[in-house]
Amino acid sequence: MRKMAIGLGFVALCMAPSLAMAGYADDRAEIENLSNRYMVAVDAGDLETVMATWADDGVLSWVGGVEHGKEAIRKAMSGFTKGLKGRAPIPENATSRPRTHHQIINHVIDVDPGGTTAHSTAYWFAMTNQTPQHDVQLVYFGHYEDTLVKKDGHWLFKTRTVYNESASNRKLFYPGLGETDPRAKH
Repeated sequence: MRKMAIGLGFVALCMAPSLAMAGYADDRAEIENLSNRYMVAVDAGDLETVMATWADDGVLSWVGGVEHGKEAIRKAMSGFTKGLKGRAPIPENATSRPRTHHQIINHVIDVDPGGTTAHSTAYWFAMTNQTPQHDVQLVYFGHYEDTLVKKDGHWLFKTRTVYNESASNRKLFYPGLGETDPRAKH
């Protein structure tokens, strides 16, 4: 009986790191999915899904300014998503339509010890076929710097800073991406 208890203890000890990694993998997958769901909802003009990704006291910092709290974010995003939804009338005989799609890639996600807060950076870009020649073109690109919180077992954006390389909120160097100014004397 003692050998069996020792054996089971050894198995449990060996499995503990696997369980911890599974928890991290689950958190990472949910955070990445949250970012993807946000992007798809923005392009669809689905404001309710966009808002479901935010903590009540969230802060959005973007080219439109800084929005404090879910209601301020809703107001700002309602104008943005409305502008994306149905930009041009669709003719009755249409087989395609002009649209813009945002993509999000290269997620770097760090879940803090305790698993209730996380930090994420990711690149984003947008492509459109809304061009005179009806081809696909890159419209703009940038990156996100996010802080997330886990509420009731689900991840939400606490802060989201959106940098857009074709807008006024771009910077020369991004410490959040690990960049430093090579001209600076160390």
